[in-house]
Amino acid sequence: MKADWEKRGDYARLKSKIFWQSLGIMALAFVIILGIYNMIWRGNGGDWIVYLMQKILHMDQVTALSLYQTIFRNNIEVIWIAATVVTFVILFRIFISWITRYFREVSKGIDLLLDDEGQEISLLPEMSEIEKKLNTVRQTLEKRDLEAKLAEQRKNDLVVYLAHDIRTPLTSVIGYLSLLDEVTDMPEEQRIKYVHITLDKANRLDKLINEFFEITRYNLQQITLEKENLDLYYMLVQLTDEFYPVLNVHGNRVKLVADENLTVYADPVKLARVFNNILKNAIAYSYKDTQIEIRAENVENEVRICFRNSGKTIPEKKLASIFEKFYRLDEARATNTGGAGLGLAIAKEIITLHGGTITASSENDITAFYVTIPSI
Repeated sequence: MKADWEKRGDYARLKSKIFWQSLGIMALAFVIILGIYNMIWRGNGGDWIVYLMQKILHMDQVTALSLYQTIFRNNIEVIWIAATVVTFVILFRIFISWITRYFREVSKGIDLLLDDEGQEISLLPEMSEIEKKLNTVRQTLEKRDLEAKLAEQRKNDLVVYLAHDIRTPLTSVIGYLSLLDEVTDMPEEQRIKYVHITLDKANRLDKLINEFFEITRYNLQQITLEKENLDLYYMLVQLTDEFYPVLNVHGNRVKLVADENLTVYADPVKLARVFNNILKNAIAYSYKDTQIEIRAENVENEVRICFRNSGKTIPEKKLASIFEKFYRLDEARATNTGGAGLGLAIAKEIITLHGGTITASSENDITAFYVTIPSI
């Protein structure tokens, strides 16, 4: 039975209930008015009025008949109209009360929606569609709240990890600088070694501090786009050139497959940040001495870009969370590859603002990121 109502469209049950209530009110109004008509025009209504005046006002029959003639008989049309209007007003008031009951039900549902207890919202049977939508909103809000709490917890854990990790290189920097300051006659070879170690630790410290700033910027920033016609091919070539030193260290190489005339209408700065984050991630998790392929093409009014690298397969559970804020594939605290976990989350926000999509797949030691952007 419920399925039949659903097939008839949204709010069909509610509309049917209101229709039948309206029809019932009109039928009742017709019956009451017909009864008044019969009583006044065709019945003994006058005799009843005269009889009541005799009994209540203690009049004789002649006086009562005269008063009836003066007040009622001579104004019968006005009385008839007044009785009809009063009847409709009373019945309309009853109808309004029925309708406002539905508003009270919606109000009750909203109160339950705002309640933090997560109680299931239940309305009148004919309001099943509204009930369903309110419960969907409730579930969405609960999911968002849970995601926000998890992201906040991940952020807090990450801050604690970074704070802990900062102490190690900072201690080393202070220690080696102290040695260099105290031992003035240190052999040149040893001094160069200590300077190199200090510089390495200082660079590590700088990276960790930048991650702190990345977290702060993400919490405060509001991403806005400034779109323009962009030479996408040139951007990808420039991107691979900028990463050449890092690629060289890892023994990786980039193969770019794209039309030299490929263009897109997008924000160049924000889009460059997306590709930068994806390529940096691909290099960090690629096997050494392997190729990273970037393929871009224009298909049906959208540009599709794919970054594919050879590396350890990402488990399906982790792959589902890869675009979440403060999520890091490498959960080790002191890893050089585990950043603040914001790069891919920011990339997703930027691509979504462009009206596109970003997804990832990983199987058989091949990981790929797919980006689509409307070409116009």
